[in-house]
Amino acid sequence: MKIGNIQNKKILCFGELLIRMSPKLNGGWIEENSMASFIGGAELNVATALACWNLPTKYFTALPENSLSADILEYLNQKNIDSSSIRFSGNRIGLYFLPQGSDLKNAGVIYDRAYSSFSEIKPGDINWDLILDDVFWLHFTAISPALNELQPLVCLELLKAASKKNIIISVDLNYRAKLWKYGKKPVEVIPELLQYCDMVMGNIWAAHNLLGMPLESEKLDGSKAAYLEHADHTSKAIVKSFPKVKVVANTFRFDLNDNGINYYATLYEDDKLHVSNEINAGNILDKIGSGDCFMAGLIYGTYHNLDPEKIINFCTTAAVGKMYETSDATNQSDQVVLNTSNYFV
Repeated sequence: MKIGNIQNKKILCFGELLIRMSPKLNGGWIEENSMASFIGGAELNVATALACWNLPTKYFTALPENSLSADILEYLNQKNIDSSSIRFSGNRIGLYFLPQGSDLKNAGVIYDRAYSSFSEIKPGDINWDLILDDVFWLHFTAISPALNELQPLVCLELLKAASKKNIIISVDLNYRAKLWKYGKKPVEVIPELLQYCDMVMGNIWAAHNLLGMPLESEKLDGSKAAYLEHADHTSKAIVKSFPKVKVVANTFRFDLNDNGINYYATLYEDDKLHVSNEINAGNILDKIGSGDCFMAGLIYGTYHNLDPEKIINFCTTAAVGKMYETSDATNQSDQVVLNTSNYFV
């Protein structure tokens, strides 16, 4: 996917900022009277990576006006993320609790984000034309429309405004089953939003849960060949169902013994499936944010007009590299990722 003239334009990441509280297992946090905390949220993690890689990056969320928000704003400014569009309203910042050593697919995750400032944004609250005035790329995730019945309408309002300005739109099909509690199934919500998207990231299971794409579980015999074939079928089905979509990426991450992972990914573009190098890595520290780092890699590679093979290997290397950082967002430099992206086979 090629991009046009983007002089003085920015990438806007839209979504809820969250504070992750990361207690030690087995009550260790009680004994020590302390709990590690991290600034994150899927969309902010993408923005942080892009800014770290020197791409012009802007972030939209909603925060209450208090001292915690002031600290967070300073943090964003230090990361070189344009925070000028952040809305100050409401009374609280969303939280989630995740025991150390777990990931978001773990049953141990506890969300505490009801009535957060972001979740209380309503259609008509935001002048999107003003927010999008200096934007050439908009990124959002399937997490925002999962929060409550108003957020799909807010997302739709934003996507329509961005489409009128011919802004590139990407989406990460994050599926968080614990968030879909307001009476709508994802397949009743997400397809309407996807019709505005140019780039889709996810995996074959998320595409099934969020878009209703076929999942042929009986053909998934555990072999890489079977997963790659299914990625090809899923990618083609998405492109056929949503004609505006030009690029589909699918990730595969499998846990190994001794805290290791097996990781590879695909990139479907122009009717061709590109497959990344396969990485087997051990002694993983923190899986949170690895997918967000991958998503940032897709934007980075497209921004720099890299060929698909280089893009998918950059994304995969960046995602695995993130797992060696104890935080929600990466601090890897793009040069480190580029220099190591062909190391793993």
